[in-house]
Amino acid sequence: MPSAARARRKPPALSVLGMDHVVLRVRDLNRSIRFYRRVLGLKVEHRQPKLGLVHIRAGAQLIDLVALKGPLGRMGGAAPKRVGGRNMDHMALSLARFDEKRLRAHLARRRIDAGQPRPRFGAAGIGPSIYIADPDGNVIELKGPPARRRKR
Repeated sequence: MPSAARARRKPPALSVLGMDHVVLRVRDLNRSIRFYRRVLGLKVEHRQPKLGLVHIRAGAQLIDLVALKGPLGRMGGAAPKRVGGRNMDHMALSLARFDEKRLRAHLARRRIDAGQPRPRFGAAGIGPSIYIADPDGNVIELKGPPARRRKR
């Protein structure tokens, strides 16, 4: 294609940069906030009490917690059909490092059961990960950085 024609082409109508936020409907908002703060070390970014909505900062993204008994929670969410009554399958959180021994000790102190680590594919490539669950049964994959390639 000639360069002039390429220059006239419109950019795509949709160009995904990455995940912005995940919205979870939870039974007990305070219990969920404690979990995300104490277990995962995340911080509350913003609260919207009139909506029953709390935004938790997870790196550059957010995890939004919506109280089931709050105004948004009573609406049932935006999805027209829920598969098996669940919010979602799981979400994956990228970790800066994956020190299995320290990670397991941290989770055990908080009585969080973690699955066996396995190499899994994610946005940054294949790296170790484990699965845990929050108090409402939402599954969270804790994803380590991609494995380094060995030099030959």
